Amino acid sequence: MGDVLGWRKLLGVIAPSTNTVVQPDMERMRPEGVTNHFSRIYVEDPLALSNEDFIAGTTAIAENTLDAVRSVMTCKPDYLVLGMSAITFYGGVEGSRKWKKQVEDLSGTGASTGAESVAAALHAYGAKTVSFVSPYYPVANAEVRNFLEQSGFTVKRDIPLECKRWTDIAKVGPDRLREVMAELDGDDVDAIVQVGTNLSMVDLAAEYEAKLAKPVIAINTATYWHALRAVGIEDKIQGMGRLLAEF
Repeated sequence: MGDVLGWRKLLGVIAPSTNTVVQPDMERMRPEGVTNHFSRIYVEDPLALSNEDFIAGTTAIAENTLDAVRSVMTCKPDYLVLGMSAITFYGGVEGSRKWKKQVEDLSGTGASTGAESVAAALHAYGAKTVSFVSPYYPVANAEVRNFLEQSGFTVKRDIPLECKRWTDIAKVGPDRLREVMAELDGDDVDAIVQVGTNLSMVDLAAEYEAKLAKPVIAINTATYWHALRAVGIEDKIQGMGRLLAEF
């Protein structure tokens, strides 16, 4: 007999211990018969005042990820959803693949990363030129830009919000993000992307996608969508943008 609640699939969801957005976001996207099993990457909530501080913080996340993977694998999930963002973009396409391989080699199962999921979503929409926002410092935005360009997209603009602490990311409200959207949009971009999994933008992305008549991709939506499709769950989920509803 299979799992009573997760009779279709069990998904292990990994995110930093400071992250308060991934878990509720992905619970909202969960179809019937699919269950999410959360495992937290232990990380402090350091004060970041520079590019160097930011890189040090994301390095700590990277170093502790495998322990969180070991923990969640004890419930025997069918697949992993990696709800951390910055480190999955580092080193371009090849760096992203190497990072994912570490996780898959340890777990013995497949995994969806934020970086590959964003690229897959953009390809699904047929987007070519993009702009993006992150809660990061410029050094990490440069890594995101590099990954996107290596994946075949032209990046026109990007905005690093330079959040000082990991927990501050979840405090960036819709008013600030509406200002950002106005800066990112333009006739020269055919898609807008948000990265940083603790930045709450699932609903705002869906709102602006309808308003602007162009793809607006929130990374948590993209990553969960990518995971569902990877394990053969094709349910169309309404209310959180075209990606889950149409693709």
